[in-house]
Amino acid sequence: MAKVLISMRDEFLEQVDEIAETEQRTRSELIRQALREYITTRRGRGASTRSKQTADAIESLLLG
Repeated sequence: MAKVLISMRDEFLEQVDEIAETEQRTRSELIRQALREYITTRRGRGASTRSKQTADAIESLLLG
């Protein structure tokens, strides 16, 4: 498995870590799942409304 280094604001990373802890996941698994949902939404393969909302939120946070 490849490793990827990304940069994000400290406040955003704190939110990621809070969600990961609440869902009892690792940070990496949470980010992988978020990206899976984002990719699904972008490709338009039957993405749910929740997936689209998650993808939109991730995109705005990463670009903001």
